[in-house]
Amino acid sequence: MKEKILDCTLRDGGLVNNFRFTDEFVRDLYQMNLDAGIDYMEFGYKADKDIFKESDFGKWKFCKEEDIRAIVGENNTSMKLSVMADIGRCNIKRDLLPKKDSVIDMIRVATYAETIDEAVETANYCHELGYETTVNVMAVSKTAPELVAHALSCLSTCKADVIYLVDSFGAFYPNDIQKLTAQYLSYCDAAKAVGIHAHNNQQLAFANTLEAFHCGAQFLDVTVSSLGRGAGNCPSELLLGALKADTNYNLTPILSFIEKHILALREEGLKWGYDIPYLLTGNTNKHPSSAIQFIKDGNTDYTSFQQQLKIS
Repeated sequence: MKEKILDCTLRDGGLVNNFRFTDEFVRDLYQMNLDAGIDYMEFGYKADKDIFKESDFGKWKFCKEEDIRAIVGENNTSMKLSVMADIGRCNIKRDLLPKKDSVIDMIRVATYAETIDEAVETANYCHELGYETTVNVMAVSKTAPELVAHALSCLSTCKADVIYLVDSFGAFYPNDIQKLTAQYLSYCDAAKAVGIHAHNNQQLAFANTLEAFHCGAQFLDVTVSSLGRGAGNCPSELLLGALKADTNYNLTPILSFIEKHILALREEGLKWGYDIPYLLTGNTNKHPSSAIQFIKDGNTDYTSFQQQLKIS
């Protein structure tokens, strides 16, 4: 099956700036993805307004239908649109329209293995509304293997179109990805695909994404210039550069977008991407939140931080 590249710059990148992107940024990103031949673009979360105050975030934390349509109109293109529903932090039955009334094509359900039953119920509900669906099982590097197997078993019989392998802590190496991709595929029939969402704590997001692809994963997540929480994700420009010889993907629009928007974000002081604290949390299989705070505080005592991670 042909690979499907999914751009999640707005969603994962929104975790860096509380989703406060300008409309110009979002429109240009949408056009960039169209011109580059990207298959899916993710706009953000369908977050529960009873849990998160709208005034604390930009609009892509909530992805209201009217806000998406203000960017894409009817999206009469070949590129599909997605949003993410985070289990425990969304109210899909209240906030999601039937597919026939929405410009959104895919709902990606984010879950931990411990909440897989609710994730399956949510994916099945979205499927019945007419959407493509994925289930993204997070933090599997910290999850007991038997619990991962149980989650995959549950997903094998649910209506989700894609099961995502998520390296939440950037802790995996290509040999881990090889084994896990094979495991995930073993729970998929012909109607299901495997996806990969990698984080770049150890500068392996690109390598791990390619490894998963070569092992049979079809859905490949990217962000422009790795823009995403903490160390970021697999960079769009790297993956398109690797795949361009055998596909119709076009790298040039991404480079133009970087020139116009990504350099400006860095000049404004927005920080993301590989750094030593992220290496250390990835190497010790720890959540990057401590590294994010370490960098925010301007600390550079890497050896003490390493020791803290070892004993925590």
